[in-house]
Amino acid sequence: MKTWIHPEDPYQMNWIEGKNEWGMVKCPKGISVRIEQEVEYNILKERYIFTNEMSYDIFTSTLDIAIYTPFNDNYEAAEVCMTNRCHTHIWCGKNVSYVMALRMGNKAPHLGLMLTKGSLEGYSVERDLEKMSNDRGDFLLHPEPFHLKPKETYIIEWVLFWHEGKQDFYQKLRNFSNYIEVKADSYTVFTEEMIQIQITPMNGMPVVVTDLITKEEKQIEKDQNNTYILREYADQVGEKKYLIKAGEVETICNILVMPKLLELVQKRCQFIARNQQYHAKDKEAPLDGAYLIYDTEEKHPYYQPQNDYNAARERIGMGILFAEYLKKVSDTELYDSLMQYKTYIEREIINSETGEVFNEVRRDTLVQRLYNYPWIALFYIKLYELTKEIQNLTVATRILKMYYQKGGAKFYAIGIPVVEIITYLSNEGKSKEKEEILSYLKEHAEFIIKTGTNYPCHEVYYEQSIVAPAAEFLFDIYKVTKEEQYLIEAKKQSEILELFNGLQPDYHLYEVSIRHWDGFWFGKYQMYGDTFPHYWSSLTGNVYRKRAEEMKDIFYLKKAEASYRGVLSLFRADGSASCAMVYPITVNGKKTHFYDPYANDQDWGLYFILNSIDK
Repeated sequence: MKTWIHPEDPYQMNWIEGKNEWGMVKCPKGISVRIEQEVEYNILKERYIFTNEMSYDIFTSTLDIAIYTPFNDNYEAAEVCMTNRCHTHIWCGKNVSYVMALRMGNKAPHLGLMLTKGSLEGYSVERDLEKMSNDRGDFLLHPEPFHLKPKETYIIEWVLFWHEGKQDFYQKLRNFSNYIEVKADSYTVFTEEMIQIQITPMNGMPVVVTDLITKEEKQIEKDQNNTYILREYADQVGEKKYLIKAGEVETICNILVMPKLLELVQKRCQFIARNQQYHAKDKEAPLDGAYLIYDTEEKHPYYQPQNDYNAARERIGMGILFAEYLKKVSDTELYDSLMQYKTYIEREIINSETGEVFNEVRRDTLVQRLYNYPWIALFYIKLYELTKEIQNLTVATRILKMYYQKGGAKFYAIGIPVVEIITYLSNEGKSKEKEEILSYLKEHAEFIIKTGTNYPCHEVYYEQSIVAPAAEFLFDIYKVTKEEQYLIEAKKQSEILELFNGLQPDYHLYEVSIRHWDGFWFGKYQMYGDTFPHYWSSLTGNVYRKRAEEMKDIFYLKKAEASYRGVLSLFRADGSASCAMVYPITVNGKKTHFYDPYANDQDWGLYFILNSIDK
């Protein structure tokens, strides 16, 4: 099958366009496959019938069989993406497996897939590497391993249907008798919190829940609505994998238990100070005081002058995390480490008199990158909050001025400290500087509003961390000006942003944004593929939180908390970390589903949740 288009779609989007054709199947020797299709009222039912043609039994493994389902999920210019591309949210949860595809511009109809027979174990991706970060790839769905006797068959069957959006998609799933609705209060919990999962089987059968790690059957309660509730105390750090059965239907729910937040942050900062900060004998050596990448596999710091492995750029997040933590908890060791880092930044990475920010040590000017400016400005804002030294606020102001003088008003930078810079300049009586910065900020906001959803290309043609900064910036400029136009536009941007996030019952996926290139650029193994999670996903949490605050919408506070917690699996109880989790089973035939060994730039995710707790 080469096309699947809704007949009344004004954009005539083809939802199943990829490098390979929809329905192509990979099978091991000895198994044949027959494909049957039925179309009725714009609903497509597909049946894949696998038959053992040999005279002996065949046992399959997860990767032996793959069915190509190339949902049209790749990035062109935003104008194209809004109408003719989709975000593809995949859940391979055994008998309860589905795909929620959402048009990137949020215009219904959207496409859904629900498994009705058989079981899916996971998915792989085949990418067009020539498109680098701009192609998510073709999806390959893998049936759960099965055993066939001679002439015996195994069937995978699903239905493709149209829906109006997230709420309607999940409502339509309730019409399938093999659907088990699984909802956890939180998919990432801290120790001493309660794990609570609500389970509603559509077939009306009794539910049994088993811990797949301990093999223990769990006690559950049933309410009057045929919903079963599992409650247990989160007393031990680690993964909790639950097998849920209702009659013959099986599915899973994955929960992660993490240390308490301040304990986790303390361990992380100690790990950085003791393992990732470089101390040279020559205190004028370029890297002295720098926070470096750490290879958690080989147990040593790592540095290369190339962009994503150097001692600047995104890695400033480590310094920002330190400053935020030290605002809350006094710690001499960490404070001394931070001050050494500040000395390094001022010697190598910035000109504190002019506000110029450099890409690498020795004030290297070979690469000019606007992203770097707001991050260093935020670092100095955090130093000002920590020390109350006005010089830190002055440096932050100079950096933001330089950012805008270099064309920042037409760039969707991440982390511009809009509210902080205006508030603190006002508090310090710096009215001239405040008005100058505010004029730059309003010019920037006007550009974002004028551009609308025709987002400019950045390092990727179109992505979550282009939309998130636009939405967050508009909420922030509304907060400082109270001009209604900014709030109206911020809401529109946030609704486009929300489409990147899925709701699957797994801590890797629930309210985690689709990203699929970061493991290549920042990881040790340089693997493209879905990164669930990646720390920039929590930028969406910032937008949810600010939407909740400015629009008095409590629903989005809970979503913000889920988004923040959704990136915490990148951190370990001992303080080590990973820059990205490459989620698919394989990418272009290479085994993945691993946390990359490099602790690189992920500490922004920890900073965002820590920064949110005193709001």
